[in-house]
Amino acid sequence: MEELDLLKKDWQKNENSFEQVSEMEIYKMLHKKSSSIVKWILIISILEVLLWTGISLLFNTDDYLKEIHGESYIALFKYLTVFNYCVVAVFILIFYKNYKNISTITSTKQLMSDILKTRKTVQYYVWYNLGMIVFSMIIGFVLAFSLNPKVHELTLNTKVFTLTILLCGAFLLLFVGLFWLFYKLIYGILLKKLYRNYHELKKIDL
Repeated sequence: MEELDLLKKDWQKNENSFEQVSEMEIYKMLHKKSSSIVKWILIISILEVLLWTGISLLFNTDDYLKEIHGESYIALFKYLTVFNYCVVAVFILIFYKNYKNISTITSTKQLMSDILKTRKTVQYYVWYNLGMIVFSMIIGFVLAFSLNPKVHELTLNTKVFTLTILLCGAFLLLFVGLFWLFYKLIYGILLKKLYRNYHELKKIDL
């Protein structure tokens, strides 16, 4: 934002006759920066889908379910996978729509409104992904304890079973925590910049 700060300082030094011109210059800069941020949100979300797709191809759940005689759950996992891809695809389409809208906006109020919409959509997207991670891991633990003979043996000893449950819970919290930090780092930085642009636009609009 250094370029914007310099422009604002120059604006304050200018006479009133240049106020409208300076406002327009600041608006154009914020417009360009906001459009770039939303474009990166779209790109990162697509790269994330490609990454998860690659990981799912490397670790085939069908083979694991067959190994523990859980073939009846294969269809369920396929439905969940299709559902998840459909939801993520909807989010990506919304990100694309937000990017197109922000790229072509000429109204300060509309740009502010679309910035808030984008910010809220990204927050929903992050919480959905974290929720799916928790759900998938819980399902995985339940199936392992109920179908895998080696893991099922742990339930026969109360102390060992309790310790195993605690370790699974700790692993779940750690795994989700790492992903939350990842989303906070990647999307959080972009959203902070976007929200900063919103506040700068709010000053102009007053």
